[in-house]
Amino acid sequence: MTVDLTPDPAAAGLAAQTAQFVRDVVLPMEAEYKGVVPSDAVRAELQRAAKDRGVFAPHVSAAYGGHGLDMRGRAAVFEEAGYSLLGPLALNIAAPDEGNMHMLEAIATREQKERYLRPLAGGDIRSCFAMTEPAPGAGSDPSALTTRAVRVDGGWQIDGRKWFITGADGAAFAICMARTSGEPGDAGGATMFLVEADNPGMEIVRHIETLDESLYGGHAELVFDGCVVADDAVLGEVDLGFRYAQVRLGPARMTHCMRWLGIARRAQDIAVARAADRHVFGSRLAELGMVQQMIADNEIDIAASRGLILQACWELDQGRSAAQSTAIAKTFCAEAIWRVVDRSVQICGSLGISGDVLLGRFLREVRPFRIYDGPSETHRWAIARRVVRRHDKACAR
Repeated sequence: MTVDLTPDPAAAGLAAQTAQFVRDVVLPMEAEYKGVVPSDAVRAELQRAAKDRGVFAPHVSAAYGGHGLDMRGRAAVFEEAGYSLLGPLALNIAAPDEGNMHMLEAIATREQKERYLRPLAGGDIRSCFAMTEPAPGAGSDPSALTTRAVRVDGGWQIDGRKWFITGADGAAFAICMARTSGEPGDAGGATMFLVEADNPGMEIVRHIETLDESLYGGHAELVFDGCVVADDAVLGEVDLGFRYAQVRLGPARMTHCMRWLGIARRAQDIAVARAADRHVFGSRLAELGMVQQMIADNEIDIAASRGLILQACWELDQGRSAAQSTAIAKTFCAEAIWRVVDRSVQICGSLGISGDVLLGRFLREVRPFRIYDGPSETHRWAIARRVVRRHDKACAR
């Protein structure tokens, strides 16, 4: 079977438009706000500009106002948007909204799509995905889920605690994962619920201070205390939440990789410009062997990351689970992107750790990627298990 990793002409054209939009509109605003969007008014301004340029919502189907790109097409566009910390928010492809849109379009009922997906795709509202819990609850092991939902008259009552919920502050609704059968540690028994922000049973109890700051709405701790929702708040089918989560998690891991790859390219561009301009020890910095090695290693990490992303995206576009390829790509990209930004800081020296360029912020933003959406260690464990199972199966023939 021929593996085609190239985006179609429409996607390639949209990627070029996005690159120009980021340079014309987004980078100046990023410089003004030091990489952090300060208000919803600024978010709305960025998104209006993206709509005016025709690059808004590249991932959503045309029925909901988007361009309907497949995963390979998204890879090209998302990387260009990710060249700035503010680019993904401008295009409405930032986490967690982008992943929630993908899942709602695949799973939600027609009524749920009109109520939640359409305004979310249009940038009129934001959302969050409430799965992670404080220890010993669900984290890198989702089966440890402790938040519970029980049937009550006319619906369900949810009780539990969630933490590190990205984008919760200001979100119009949460997609909450709760256990509806079984016990913590069981592989199944989870259900997704759509919970609106004005539900008195859901409360943000604190904002968590974190290393990163660019994900809009921050990271919050939520409490569900007697949170009652109607039967039509169930997303998908009861007890199949873990299965539905895979619809979101594999593609969302890849879109994280795409966006951060854009920042890796940006860091490399800053470092190369500095190395080409800075003169030390009688020559340009770029002519020193150790600096050349760092520049070359950055290029290798960027190219390898892009190749792994495209391989995984091709498998997803073919309708495969792509569990192994997405795990490999996520693990490699999270570490390679960190290496690229770290080397870029080193090449730039004191400039790199100053506020005159954003490399220091990039370093803080990309470091958590080695933890969220599955720590590197968890992915390595899963990758190795699949390899051993493949070996055992081959030996049993």
